Amino acid sequence: MKQWDEREIITTNAPQNTGPYSQGLIVGPFVFVSGQGPLDPSTGEIIEGTVEEQTILTFKNIEAILAEAGGTLKDVV
Repeated sequence: MKQWDEREIITTNAPQNTGPYSQGLIVGPFVFVSGQGPLDPSTGEIIEGTVEEQTILTFKNIEAILAEAGGTLKDVV
């Protein structure tokens, strides 16, 4: 079985970990992003607002992690 290189994704543009996990991992040709939520990257606090506002922030957090790995939302399967 082939062994893949693995690299942890770390960015200050998305919320920091709130548990014992990575923001994301690059494993071979794949990027795995951990579950995200409507957390403000600068404070780590959940933002108040509509579900639409919270969803937009969640996707911005995912985009920041993907950008650190060299990807975009267009690369998501």
